[in-house]
Amino acid sequence: MDAFADVEDTGLDDDARDAFHRDVVAGLSAAPKTLPCKWLYDVRGSALFEEITHLDEYYPTRTELALLADIAGDLGAALPARAWVVEFGSGSSRKSDLFLNALTDLRGYVPIDVAGDFLEAAAAALADRLPHLHVVPVVGDFTAEIPLPPMLDDAPTVGFFPGSTIGNFEPAQAARFLARARRMLGDNAHMVVGVDLKKDLGVLLPAYDDAKGVTADFNLNLLDRINRELGGGFDRDRFAHRVRYDDDEGRVEMHLESTVDQTVRIDGHAFDFRAGETIHTENSYKYAVDDFHRVAGGAGWQAARHWTDADDLFSIHLLAAA
Repeated sequence: MDAFADVEDTGLDDDARDAFHRDVVAGLSAAPKTLPCKWLYDVRGSALFEEITHLDEYYPTRTELALLADIAGDLGAALPARAWVVEFGSGSSRKSDLFLNALTDLRGYVPIDVAGDFLEAAAAALADRLPHLHVVPVVGDFTAEIPLPPMLDDAPTVGFFPGSTIGNFEPAQAARFLARARRMLGDNAHMVVGVDLKKDLGVLLPAYDDAKGVTADFNLNLLDRINRELGGGFDRDRFAHRVRYDDDEGRVEMHLESTVDQTVRIDGHAFDFRAGETIHTENSYKYAVDDFHRVAGGAGWQAARHWTDADDLFSIHLLAAA
């Protein structure tokens, strides 16, 4: 543990570092090897993902932004006034401007993100752009139960979960997350969720394996993070970014493939890799509209409305607490 970087460098407190360590040891000890995708998002990983969202191949962000702009009036009319918006995994908060401006007489905004330094910078920039808004950032893992600021206790709340991040969960995990969000947000709650739709692989796969190699760098950065924060011994030149589609599961998978037989040591643990063996780092499930409604309905939400773009690439769902 003494090989961990300083809190200022990582944005992680001691508990989060311990959780990272546990997840890495458990995931690399498993067969097949896997690591939770949330650890892709340190400060550099978050910046790389922001770069990914601007790439030609990466359709979800520009499609969702355009769709949010188109439906802003509908959302503003459907959601309650004097509400607090709680964004789960806020990242750069780029989509938040559109969403927040669509709502009437908003009380405030609570962005939640695990990357503390990145969150603080993004929240400060948003507060400068929207000076009338009360911005209260919360550093934490939005996949866990997080206490919300006490000023939200008696106010209507609107959860915001854009970017098709819901697809990073297994369907059962997605249901648990939505149920947890339902408990956190309370009985007078709504939630707006961006969901990527099923589509042709010629459009889908390049979004996760771009020609410039930014997504590869994003994936491989996880090895650098393990080296830096856990005293790991990964040589990233001995691993390659791989993307595949599992038709049975309806998901895109990201992997890190060992290109040689090798042993990697991390904080006294040794992990053997065969050439061609992978670490499964991320899933991105794609949904039909009815499939997502079933998941949300089982988690305590009613499907109020949904919208899709003209090309049926992406959907945005308005849920109400059941």
